[in-house]
Amino acid sequence: MSIFKRWFGGGASAKPEPEPVAYKGFRIYPEPVKTAGGYRVAARVEKHVDGTLRTHHLIRADICESEQEAADQATRKARMVIDQQGDKLLDG
Repeated sequence: MSIFKRWFGGGASAKPEPEPVAYKGFRIYPEPVKTAGGYRVAARVEKHVDGTLRTHHLIRADICESEQEAADQATRKARMVIDQQGDKLLDG
């Protein structure tokens, strides 16, 4: 690999898009964030409303040891927020 590819990221493979979890008309995309202590619980929640894609980014303070555990927690937390707020989650 040339030095330019290393400097500018050429040759580094992009992380694949996470598989969405469908829940009550929403799509939940678990997106754990790597931190010094493990993985932060985070997800992107999307829904089409009146023909427009609306998105909410859910980021929690919770840290998990594994990426899979953080993804599972993110899905669980997103479902809970959807249950509590419904479409209001996408306001503002």
